[in-house]
Amino acid sequence: MKEGWTTRWKALFIWLSGYLSFIAFAVVGGYVIVKSEDEELKKTAKTVLIVTLIFTAISMFLGIYSGIGNMTDNYYASNAYDAYGVIQQITNIAKIVVYAVFALIAFFGGKNTSAQPKAASKAEENAAEKD
Repeated sequence: MKEGWTTRWKALFIWLSGYLSFIAFAVVGGYVIVKSEDEELKKTAKTVLIVTLIFTAISMFLGIYSGIGNMTDNYYASNAYDAYGVIQQITNIAKIVVYAVFALIAFFGGKNTSAQPKAASKAEENAAEKD
């Protein structure tokens, strides 16, 4: 009773790797984009890439903002630092919500197919051809 991963679980894993780390997503998403034959999984990986790049760009902007602020006098006592903290917390909450919502949509809205039936159907086709 060996069952493979379904497309739903694979899509959930892609979203989880995108949330956890850009490097983890590069490995998982890159593998899916290059090696997978499932177009739905490739589309999911591309969507995760876009979402990950958006949050990376926001993080880069906040890093530059903080770096410039650190070069000024009294940055930590200013309103700019308070704004940075609020924007960073909103970004963190938005990241969690976006990844969770998209992962749930991918899991519950996706097809429940696995790689095993493809192999089984090919074996059946080959057996039918021999007959």
